[in-house]
Amino acid sequence: MAEAELLELSLEACLALLRGTAVGHLGFVVDEWPIVVPVNYRMVEVGERRWLALRTRPGSIIDRAPFNVAFEVDGIDAAHRGGWSVVVRGTLHHVDADAAGFRERFDPEPWILAERDSWLIIDPVLITGRQLRGAEPEWAFLAEAYL
Repeated sequence: MAEAELLELSLEACLALLRGTAVGHLGFVVDEWPIVVPVNYRMVEVGERRWLALRTRPGSIIDRAPFNVAFEVDGIDAAHRGGWSVVVRGTLHHVDADAAGFRERFDPEPWILAERDSWLIIDPVLITGRQLRGAEPEWAFLAEAYL
């Protein structure tokens, strides 16, 4: 079998994956313990600036998250033992949804709409990504599959 390889993704590849995904995981520390929660989001780009926008319930654990956060999206190809991951490290900010057309341009359209009135953005500090290309068998059909 050919060797598997772990590749670093370019910033442009990371941004393309962030644009093409709607669900990720938000990570932060609460009471000295890390927590990771799934969220749906929208990537917003204005000129050279980019943000990840999300909505949550006022007072929820996400709404009370600290300033420094991590955000991750990924894709898995279990059949080929491969996949990719993009991690965004940044700062979490509450925003006024009615300011400067924010509601129309930034709305992540949460899957659960009820009470999702707390609007947040992640302002990226660092965006990195990796791709694992799984090992490929030397033959399309392995003899072991027939035994």
